Amino acid sequence: MSNAQQFDTRPVVEHASEIAVESPLAFSRHRSGAPKAKANTRVTLRERAFLGHLTLRGGAIVLDEALREVIGLGLPGEPLGLVQDEGGERSIQWISPDEWLLIVPGGEEFDIERRLREALGDAHFSISNVGGGQTVLELSGEAAREVLMKSVSYDVHPSHFPVGKGVTTVFAKATVVLRRPGEDRWELVIRRSFADYLYRWLLDAGAEYAIGVEG
Repeated sequence: MSNAQQFDTRPVVEHASEIAVESPLAFSRHRSGAPKAKANTRVTLRERAFLGHLTLRGGAIVLDEALREVIGLGLPGEPLGLVQDEGGERSIQWISPDEWLLIVPGGEEFDIERRLREALGDAHFSISNVGGGQTVLELSGEAAREVLMKSVSYDVHPSHFPVGKGVTTVFAKATVVLRRPGEDRWELVIRRSFADYLYRWLLDAGAEYAIGVEG
């Protein structure tokens, strides 16, 4: 088993006087507002905050076996692939030939990391908890692709970007992982430091579609 030190950094607030964890968009929503969906809203923006993000690196065979044992999901079978469970709560995204991003419900990541390390034993691998520096923005609705076409140079036409695909690309001059988990649903995995900028960009790009913010 790996002898790496593990620290569960997710804060638990037990008293009202303690500082609570905040979403990367907490300040942005306060400063820039969060328009509600209207009858003519054609795109909706939602932050999927506080999820667990683990970057996995190593050999595909040993990682695939360990993941199937621990969470019941295997690695994507091809480059740029995305696999997820039936509820869409847990997903594994291909990043590079030896790197994948595992996203799970918030609070699960520390236990999953421990169990993966046990399952991987003496194999050569790396697991990094990156949840504190990332968040996920979800775009849904009939105009979601139109908003993306304003903002990203990558071809998001359905014939080129089918459901189950994900790429690392440039979105409004910021690096993001763009994923398509559903027909009318897209996800942006972004750095925390870009969150405010991208939130304001999306509000502007989605204004003509009466963008609404959920959550």
